[in-house]
Amino acid sequence: MFKKIDEIIHKATIDRGAYPSPLNYYKFPKSVCISVNEVICHGIPDKRALKEGDIVNLDISCYYNGFHGDMNATYCVGKVDEKGVQLVNTARECLEKAIAMVKPGIRYRDFGKVIEEHAKKNGFSVNRTFSGHGINQLFHCAPNVPHYANNKAIGIVKPGHCFTIEPMICEGGWRDEIWPDDWTAVTSDGKRSAQFEHTLLVTEDGCEILTK
Repeated sequence: MFKKIDEIIHKATIDRGAYPSPLNYYKFPKSVCISVNEVICHGIPDKRALKEGDIVNLDISCYYNGFHGDMNATYCVGKVDEKGVQLVNTARECLEKAIAMVKPGIRYRDFGKVIEEHAKKNGFSVNRTFSGHGINQLFHCAPNVPHYANNKAIGIVKPGHCFTIEPMICEGGWRDEIWPDDWTAVTSDGKRSAQFEHTLLVTEDGCEILTK
């Protein structure tokens, strides 16, 4: 199943004259990241099949006309328990609340406070290892955009800046571990994680969501 999803995304990207940004990026072997349940991010597609009750994140990035775009979303497979649905909804809401803040003059460190407050209000935590990032002709670049409160990110949002916000919301604790494949990040306590992401271009009075 995962292998098939990767093949579909690869073909759809190439057919549109683009290139899948993850493929061969620091030796990442596939065209999409697929992260299920306790996998926080950077899951490598394999022969595994989805099952009823899973939550699955598809992180799709492409390079087109000299620029990268990056977005992801988490989906419920069949009937998911109430806590799982709440986790997915909270992750989406965290992103929406952060996007609503984006305008010139905001500090990059300020997004994390709003995200973490909403996550904690719903009984969840925010992963601190992985952050949003600048994106343009480079796949990952400055600025660093943490998703947790009291972070030390530097910089002020200005017109023309392009970056992602992509909070990873955890059902249990925020800590993570990396599998021996050097890519797959999972929650240390084995509990689930959900994530949503958009690429944002800062305008004179707000932002444009480039990955809608």
